[in-house]
Amino acid sequence: MDKQKYYITTAIAYTSGKPHIGNTYEIVLADAIARYKRQEGYDVFFQTGTDEHGQKIELKAEEAGITPKEFVDNVSGEIKRIWDLMNTSYDKFIRTTDADHEKQVQKIFKKMYAKGDIYKGHYEGMYCTPCESFFTESQLVDGKCPDCGRPCVPAKEEAYFFKMSKYADRLIDYINTHPDFIQPESRKNEMMNNFLLPGLQDLCVSRTSFKWGIPVDFDPKHVVYVWLDALTNYITGIGYDCDGESSEQFNKLWPADLHLIGKDIIRFHTIYWPIFLMSLDLPLPKQVFGHPWLLQGDGKMSKSKGNVIYADELVDFFGVDAVRYFVLHEMPFENDGVITWELMVERLNSELANTLGNLVNRTISMSNKYFGGLVENKGVVEPVDEDLKAFALAVPGKVAEKMDKLRVADAMTEVFTLFKRLNKYIDETMPWALAKDEAKKERLATVLYNLVEGITMGATLLEAFMPETTERILAQLNAEKRTLEDLKTFGLYASGNKVTEKPEILFARLDLKEVLAKVEELHPKKAEPVEEKKEENVIDIEAKPEITFDDFGKLQFQVGEIIACEEVKKSRKLLCSQVKIGSQVRQIVSGIKSHYSAEEMVGKKVMVVTNLKPAKLAGILSEGMILCAEDADGNLSLMVPEKEMPAGAEIC
Repeated sequence: MDKQKYYITTAIAYTSGKPHIGNTYEIVLADAIARYKRQEGYDVFFQTGTDEHGQKIELKAEEAGITPKEFVDNVSGEIKRIWDLMNTSYDKFIRTTDADHEKQVQKIFKKMYAKGDIYKGHYEGMYCTPCESFFTESQLVDGKCPDCGRPCVPAKEEAYFFKMSKYADRLIDYINTHPDFIQPESRKNEMMNNFLLPGLQDLCVSRTSFKWGIPVDFDPKHVVYVWLDALTNYITGIGYDCDGESSEQFNKLWPADLHLIGKDIIRFHTIYWPIFLMSLDLPLPKQVFGHPWLLQGDGKMSKSKGNVIYADELVDFFGVDAVRYFVLHEMPFENDGVITWELMVERLNSELANTLGNLVNRTISMSNKYFGGLVENKGVVEPVDEDLKAFALAVPGKVAEKMDKLRVADAMTEVFTLFKRLNKYIDETMPWALAKDEAKKERLATVLYNLVEGITMGATLLEAFMPETTERILAQLNAEKRTLEDLKTFGLYASGNKVTEKPEILFARLDLKEVLAKVEELHPKKAEPVEEKKEENVIDIEAKPEITFDDFGKLQFQVGEIIACEEVKKSRKLLCSQVKIGSQVRQIVSGIKSHYSAEEMVGKKVMVVTNLKPAKLAGILSEGMILCAEDADGNLSLMVPEKEMPAGAEIC
């Protein structure tokens, strides 16, 4: 039986310069979706590429003293290098300077003109060169471009226009009857209320004030305006022919299943592009998803601001898969995400090195220490094993549900809940304690088998997001690659296999100060000035009765590591944490829900009172207290060790 097709595209990258990590996020996001669809059994075709015409390119080439073609060849090559560096599995990289694309654009323009959808006129208004867009005075914001905020200049020239209003009602009806066409929902509302319902103006589709574009073959002083040129790549790249001789590939793949684009170009893809397709009598894409931006600190990245971070720089510090993890995990579904060097280091150390890397390393090391690397399922099962199996078997369905909704960050979080659950399983079963009793050797073997099996399942789910890491984990475990169908069964790891003798460090912990020092060396001029700290407000609290040193000595404070945390149902304030203290795991209930999420808590090292008499809160046993500081407004901050300390270290 033939596989079901899935055609996914990114927006083609504009060749004005090297793409920063915010630009690179889109190709990584699309790659994760494409890889997951392949795991699900789809016949995936994944297209990306570069948008290479326009006045901005012409000006940049002139400044560089080279031809526009030489300029775009260089930049397109650099963009492709970054896409390849990030291990993206695209099937086609299209360039709008490709001869077959240019030929079809000329034919498309001519067909629309012959149909009466394009007519010649004059344009007079305000023009934004970076955005390649015309605006009326009323559309400007504080006299500047409403999209990028840069100055616009008056422009008047002869141009061809597309009759947008001819298809507007049809498009409104289509959007209303296809609720999933524009995602997220907020983007659809924006397009309907701000553009379609007030009435569409005809769109300028040619220019005469510059030459770097595809000539209108029946009126050569005009070049095809960038958006008609660029948007049609989605069909020309798969073999569309305007004369009715389209390829088998086009007939198979169109309409696209997903156009993945940045939220700043949603208007072009959900209004102009569908109307162009209607003019060509072609079906509309099934879905357009306008993803949010990845911001540097608290602002959009731009070279003029000097706050640009590049993917290859991040890879030099953290490795490809760590960067893929970060950009996918930190980007919310609808709101903008934030990237900083500090956050990258924190995520690498806590999630990748600790939660995942340490889990794999410990499991392989214990298998070698206790059984010479042999992994066998002896079938000595206890209730905790059944709980682990049920948890592991539920995760693939949760991941599938999130991926179907394009909630990629949430899907990754689900995968890491499995790794966290496996870490908890180690603390629950305490293999080091089982190893001391010869009579429990088969139980120990079963525990280690369950760990290897669980990690193999997690690595399979990780493949779409971090493909190299999946390969490295499976190679160390001597495990075969699984399908998503295989994940419906727990226990497929071949009993009697041997893991590698020396576990490889998947992710090495980094020192933040060292990283920031290297960043400063790379970008000395971009370092922001350090502001003098203002004197902070102080708080005086009512003094408690004086105590003796002996009184203080009765309290036991230790460092605890939170290995799992969940909200207490029917409680507005309480979180229930599983806290590792030495070789023990304590359950502690804390009233900090309004200040920390359960997910935020996992992986943190905290200060714990460990000899507090157990008590029940909301019917749940609490075996200690996590200490926090509180300011005058009631804001809480966990007390954490300044330096890295092991769980169980005494605080004195």
